[in-house]
Amino acid sequence: MTLRIALADDQALVREGLKALIRDLDDIEVAVEAESGNAVLAGIDSTPLDLVLSDIRMPDIDGIELTRRLADSHPDLPVLLLTTFDDSNLMLKAADAGARGFLLKDVSPEELEAAIHTVAAGGMLLQPVTTGALHKQMQYGDSSAPVESFTRREIEILRLLAGGYSNKEIARSIHLAEGTVKNYVSDILDKLHTRDRTRAVLKAITLRII
Repeated sequence: MTLRIALADDQALVREGLKALIRDLDDIEVAVEAESGNAVLAGIDSTPLDLVLSDIRMPDIDGIELTRRLADSHPDLPVLLLTTFDDSNLMLKAADAGARGFLLKDVSPEELEAAIHTVAAGGMLLQPVTTGALHKQMQYGDSSAPVESFTRREIEILRLLAGGYSNKEIARSIHLAEGTVKNYVSDILDKLHTRDRTRAVLKAITLRII
């Protein structure tokens, strides 16, 4: 099935470059093209979409504000944000707004394709943003200690969650049943007092658990 996406970037050359990359992919189609968040919101209701791929820094409504508005108006539509800045603060803001993915614009075509599929399928992707700055800044809002310590298996699964892998992919990679992985993820969220996978990963990074 072809994934229909909205592509938003205020730089025409960047949009054309991304479109050219996506045009070579058999199962991804740019259904909405926009130069701002406002333009995405204006065209989104008339076009069924599977994902929004948006620059973070844009005039009027930027990518983070666009993500917030879509979380209210289209909560089932995932957002993958692109930026030229390796800025951990932006990653935190993007995740807090509800973004499911965050990528630098220098990713390879293969990485972009994989990210689109991961996020559209309900997964998350925080790579390739480095965690070093996060370790130093400790800026994630909730830095309370976990309820219990983490087992080696739970840390392994946390690292895989940070890589954007789905429960099914994690189950295959570490030879567990998908239901067992789901239970592990639920326990991880409980221990970290977080309500979703993205915040669990960010908090685990902030607390240097991973």
